[in-house]
Formats: sequence, structure tokens, C-alpha cells
Amino acid sequence: MQYRYQQSGVTLIELMLAMTIGLIMIGGAIALFIQSNRSFGENEKISRMQDDARFVLGELSHELANAGFWAELSDAGSVNPDTSLTIATDCGPGTTPWVYDATTQITALDNATAATATAQFSCIDGTVVQPGTDIIGIKRTAGNNSAAPLDAGAVYVKSNGIVGLLFKDPVAAPPAVAVPAPATDWLYVPSIWYVRTHANDADSADGIPTMCRKFLDTSGTPSMIEECMARGVEDLQIEFGVDTDGDGVVDQYLANPAAALMPRVIAVRLFLLSRSVDPQQGYTNGKTYQLGNRAAVTPNDNFYRRVYAATVTTRNLRNQARLGF
Repeated sequence: MQYRYQQSGVTLIELMLAMTIGLIMIGGAIALFIQSNRSFGENEKISRMQDDARFVLGELSHELANAGFWAELSDAGSVNPDTSLTIATDCGPGTTPWVYDATTQITALDNATAATATAQFSCIDGTVVQPGTDIIGIKRTAGNNSAAPLDAGAVYVKSNGIVGLLFKDPVAAPPAVAVPAPATDWLYVPSIWYVRTHANDADSADGIPTMCRKFLDTSGTPSMIEECMARGVEDLQIEFGVDTDGDGVVDQYLANPAAALMPRVIAVRLFLLSRSVDPQQGYTNGKTYQLGNRAAVTPNDNFYRRVYAATVTTRNLRNQARLGF
């Protein structure tokens, strides 16, 4: 009588083969997960960098497009600062007034150093300015408040289209100049834009370059206080389009025009170099970047970078130049 024996297990060879196939499949899954996670991290860093840079470029472009708007006055020389205006720390070179000086629309500093930043803008701590970057100060008025009560302590320009009064509410009596009715009050919003060496106020050594600005705060004694807009902005370079013959067309772009040419600026080119806030392991940035008149640089580090650019027409300054102001 013959018996048939049925196999009830697996051989050692079959077991080892199954384990090998399983390990290969698990290894592939782990590699896919790591690659997906790395790609997600890369995309997140780049997206955040792009969002921050575009936000800054949009905000700064808006400020420049409205630079020199003095409450519907054609001539900034028609704005008369009230004698009661005070400021905790002014921003002009040395003791020269800047915040309440309506005759300057745009003030710029090319390739700043700690010393030149403080010398040009006394309300800025030059030691925190990213060396080699540009700084720009912009003055303008914003939306009118004719249909609403004024904010006590805020600074406005009262204008009837012919003459203007720069004042802090409530206006001193008598004001520096009478503005006959009908007149409208426009909020005054000067600002200074610059790149700071760090992001964290409590840690100046964090090494994260950040776009910041000074703006007029009137919650107490008027002062220019700091507000940081976006981390990772590493460089700001500016070129000014100058109309030398008064035909309303840019004749040349200059990185550092003479003071006499600033009233002839009718367009501005902005260049931003933005980098990711955090490094990406396994990535080396060997690209070379050159913005404006600054020397080319090859970082050779682990940060992603992108260059952003925009050209802005300063329509108010162009109109003033055409009218001969």
C-alpha cells in the first residue's frame, strides 16, 4: 500500500526568497516615501519663498506707484508742515528733517553699509542692515477721510487742491497755514524699506535676512517704528529711470542718481533676491547671482534662491516733472 505525503510547509530556500522579495518591496516603499517627503519639503520651501518675495514686491511697487501723492496737490511745495508737529527720532541725515519734509518724495541709498545707512537715515540702526543692499524712503498720502472723523494723534494733509497743511490731529490753533474750504484730509504715510540681517528681534544672530520697513506710528509720540514684512529676502537693488529732457520718457536708468536728478525720476526698477528660510540637505546652490550694480555672488550653500523684478511707473513724480515742479 502506497501513501502520498502532502507538503505542509516551505523550504528554507523558498523562505529566503520570499524574505528577499519582501525586503526589496519594503525598501522601494521607504525610498519612495523619502523621495516624496523630500519633494514636499522642497516645494514647500520654494512656495513660501515665492509667496513672501511676491508679497514684498507687490507692497513696495504699490508704495512707489503712489510716491509723491500729496492729497491731490500738483506741487509738493504747496504742503506746509504745521508748527506743532513733533517726532521722537527723525530719519534725515544727521539733524536734517525728513519725516515732515514734503519737498523730498523719494530718498535712496545705494549699496548700504552700517555707517552709510545710519548717516542717511538716522532712525535706522545701521548695524542690522544687510551690507550691500539698497534702502529707499517713500512719502505719500493715502485715502481721504472726508466722510469719517479723524483719528486723534494721526498725521494728515489737509488739502483743497491748491494749498496743503501737514498736521497732527487735532490741529494746532492757529495752524501754520489756513486751507480754505472745501478741503479734504488725507492720511500721511511715510515709509523706509530695507533688508535686515535677521528675522527674530530677540536673536540678531539667526542669520535669516528679512525685508523690513520703518513707518510712522502715532499711537503715542509720533515715531518711525520697525515692521518686518517677509523673511528670506536677501537683497534689494534699485535702479531709477530718469527723464533728463522732460518728454515723459525714461532716458537712462541709474543705480545712484545725483540728488539733482531725483525729481526727474519717472520709473523705478526693483530687483529682489529671495532665499528659502531653511536649508535643504543634499542640495548645493552653485548658481551665480548679480543684481543691479552689486558684484556677482555664488553662494555655494544649501538654500534655494530666486530673483524677482518689477518696473514701476512713478506717475505722480512724472506729472510733477512735466509741470516743472
